[in-house]
Amino acid sequence: MQLAAGVRERVAAVHVGGGLPERLRLYDGWAARYDQDVAALEYRAPELAAASLAFAFPAPPAGARLLDVACGTGLVARELHRRGFRCLHGVDGSAGMLERARSTGLYRRLLPCVVGREPLPAPAGGFLCLTTRSNPSNLRYKVELEAVLERLERQGAWQKELTPCTMRCRRPPCPNQEQLCQGDTQPEKLSKHHTSLSSCNSCFKSLIFRQLCS
Repeated sequence: MQLAAGVRERVAAVHVGGGLPERLRLYDGWAARYDQDVAALEYRAPELAAASLAFAFPAPPAGARLLDVACGTGLVARELHRRGFRCLHGVDGSAGMLERARSTGLYRRLLPCVVGREPLPAPAGGFLCLTTRSNPSNLRYKVELEAVLERLERQGAWQKELTPCTMRCRRPPCPNQEQLCQGDTQPEKLSKHHTSLSSCNSCFKSLIFRQLCS
């Protein structure tokens, strides 16, 4: 897949080097082109997250309250809205991204929040949906994340409700490039079994946990 000029550079810039203020500045500057760039990369995590939540909540979800953490430009909100979710709130550390998310008109409330530095504006309890990549450059983070999730589950902080759901690649990886996956995201195809993706250079996995109140 041939990427437009600058896409790879913009993606790399926000993932390497620099402290938090610099990364937020880069995201602010990227906001206007973000949707276009990730579409070129066939970024499917928002679709997977929304489909996983729809699978976990088969009843009409219009009254369910969702907090979109690191909401970016609102890609997840668009997918959730398509599936009937209406009570959407979002937080992000980038003012530029929040401005784009606000322009969608899909959120009831949007607030600035740097995840890990500031408390989330949400009550304790409820469900948590996570997506992560399993391409080579993300493997270390994926392993560390899953170890933390497993530890918290053993400690009784939350309980896994939906075991890993993945998106299946429909073609082999492109040479010299980390390729994001395309896949089936109909609820019946997001089974409660981990799917082997050995032919895939990069794929997304989704997990849903229910937070246990103390």
